[in-house]
Amino acid sequence: MTIAVFTLSLLGAMAIGMPIAFALLICGVALMHSLDIFDAQIIAQNTINGADSFPLMAVPFFMLAGEIMTKGGLARRIVNVALTLVGHARGGLGYVAILASVILSSLSGSAAADAAALAALVVPMMVAAGHSKMYSTGLVSAGSVIGPVIPPSIGFVLFGVVGGVSISKLFLAGIFPGLLLASGLCVAWWWVAKREDAKRAPRASWMQVLRALVDGSWALMLPVIIIVGLRFGIFTPTEAGVVVAVYSLFVATCVYRELKLSDLYQVFLNAAVTTSVVMFLVAAALVSSWLITVAEITQQVVELLRPFMANKILLMLAIMVIVVIVGTALDMTPTILIMTPILMPVIREAGIDPVYFGVLFIINNSIGLITPPVGVVLNVVCGVSNISMEEIIKGVWPFLLAQLGVLLLLVLFPWLVTGPAKWLGG
Repeated sequence: MTIAVFTLSLLGAMAIGMPIAFALLICGVALMHSLDIFDAQIIAQNTINGADSFPLMAVPFFMLAGEIMTKGGLARRIVNVALTLVGHARGGLGYVAILASVILSSLSGSAAADAAALAALVVPMMVAAGHSKMYSTGLVSAGSVIGPVIPPSIGFVLFGVVGGVSISKLFLAGIFPGLLLASGLCVAWWWVAKREDAKRAPRASWMQVLRALVDGSWALMLPVIIIVGLRFGIFTPTEAGVVVAVYSLFVATCVYRELKLSDLYQVFLNAAVTTSVVMFLVAAALVSSWLITVAEITQQVVELLRPFMANKILLMLAIMVIVVIVGTALDMTPTILIMTPILMPVIREAGIDPVYFGVLFIINNSIGLITPPVGVVLNVVCGVSNISMEEIIKGVWPFLLAQLGVLLLLVLFPWLVTGPAKWLGG
């Protein structure tokens, strides 16, 4: 009964157009009434406690870094580095988009920010070279999915806080799967590009490659700083957010000098507005999380999934299918906040590594950003590239299937996540 109250109240509030944060609060109120424990003070206290978390301090700094990266010239230089390295190959501009996605992922941790930057920079180049705009925007959309997987990642921060999992371990465990996602995109793009008659860019000379690497070296150093800092315990994931933001600000204003002092107000304002939305979602979600525990919904879910408990791979497949379905209707952040407290007890009882599950869960949620009908990243790229939603959905399918294939591979072979994670974690 409580599962029905939880699901119907949440979906009902969303169906009438209520913002998800308020829908979560309404869901909490409905659960409290069904349990006959309604108390406004409980709602207020849990809402405040939801945002009162030190690890969540990383979120505004990663948001700020994403804004600075786009407006401060870091994104453009990274695209230029990728262009000089692989732009001359057959379908080279597509590989440029994939390589740039991987590098940008290590700067912002936001799929939407990466998608907006790449759509503005790469899509016009791909169309001018003769590539289909449909597939070009589809590739850029799918490439941005890597953003929340390779550290730093806002998704890992949220999952770590809600699920009680080490964020540092999640960051390090996400590196190799993120590279596998990029490899899957390369295979899918090779298949698409060989059917198109696009012009090849001229091969860059060694001097041009060197010049691009030197020009982009400040931006390229940031992933190294983050990975080394986390690997050797120099700073925590929360402190990594500060490092990313301060370093990006320094490079954009003092080295590249493309971000003017007059632009800072708008940059900080955009980051603050986006952060406020995420933090309010987190705060509202804790009300529902607390009531999920009180109403023993997790135990009911455990019982529903118990037939799969004997086989970890079968259990993970069942959960991944559920998350894929949910991801078609919900954005990444609310999915993490709603499903993590429900699924984590199941994962722990089944004896599955929480870090391994966290990586696959975030990959699945990231893929949800490009699944219709919601597809937040699809909407971003549509707006930037001036293409219809119908066209971009057709263009993203080959790359969406490639990423689902990688996700299936990680479910069937868990050591592809756990092995590199142990090596990186020492």
